[in-house]
Amino acid sequence: MAGIYFGFDNFRQLLDLSIGLAQRLDENRAESFTLLYCDFSTVKQSVIDSSLEQILRNSDSIVSNESDYFFVLPYTDKYGANIVKNMFVEFFAKDLNSFMVSYPVDGEKSAVLISELRDIVSATYQNDLRCLDSFNLY
Repeated sequence: MAGIYFGFDNFRQLLDLSIGLAQRLDENRAESFTLLYCDFSTVKQSVIDSSLEQILRNSDSIVSNESDYFFVLPYTDKYGANIVKNMFVEFFAKDLNSFMVSYPVDGEKSAVLISELRDIVSATYQNDLRCLDSFNLY
């Protein structure tokens, strides 16, 4: 298995697409997808590539900017996303800085989800995800 890569410049559009699909297909409006952020700065690229192939599902989406990796995990709540994160931790044999937000619990628009994720990371971790500055969140 392996997730599908999207270019970083398409990150917001990917979130908009995921939200649109969730609104159309998820009548319960439960946690339709979770956006998982992982800092892979301490991991070699070849190991990252191998882990993505083994851990992610074909329905999962990957967006990266240098060592910042963002995963859109459809029909996955935070509990499930934490399992994915722990699989990475086990695969790398090292702890990772990671954070997550879920649609619609943490926000119902891509701008809100991106802002919420950035706020969580900034509040708890020295990386303020400046890479997200390129998205107009207004």
